[in-house]
Amino acid sequence: MSGSRATPDPRRKALELLTRREHSRRELTRKLTDRGFDAEAASLVVQDMAERGFQDDGRFACALARSRMLAGQGPLRIRAELRQHGIGEDGVEAALAACEVDWNEHAADLLRRRFGGGEAPSRQETARRGAFLQRRGFDLDAIRHALSQCKD
Repeated sequence: MSGSRATPDPRRKALELLTRREHSRRELTRKLTDRGFDAEAASLVVQDMAERGFQDDGRFACALARSRMLAGQGPLRIRAELRQHGIGEDGVEAALAACEVDWNEHAADLLRRRFGGGEAPSRQETARRGAFLQRRGFDLDAIRHALSQCKD
C-alpha cells in the first residue's frame, strides 16, 4: 500500500456532511464544489442523495425554521434565510406552518423574557423594544401586539 491518498469521492463527502446536520440542495452542492469537486459531479451526487432520501429540502427547511424560532427569531427573518438556502416559497410556507406557533404571542413572550413584564416607561423605550423585535424578524402586527400585551 502506497502513501498516496485515494481520489476524493464526492458521494462520501456528501454523506459525511449530511451525517453532521441537514443541508439544502443548494448548500450541499456549494460545499462540494468549494471542496474542489466538479460542479456537474456535485449536482449529480446531490440529486442521488435526494432520490435516496438522504437529503430533503423540506426536512431541512422545517429543521432550520424550528431551530430559528426556538432561538427567538421571527418569521420574516426565517423566511429570508430559507430563501437564501434555495428553498421555494411553498417550502418556506410549509416550514413556517410546521413550527405551529402563534407569531404574535411568540413576539410577546420574547419581549417579556427580554424586558420583563410591564409597560415601557417612555416612548423611547417603546421604540427600543419595537426595534428589538423588528431586528429579530417580526412584522408590524406582531410588534404592535407584543407591545400592547406588555402594557398589562
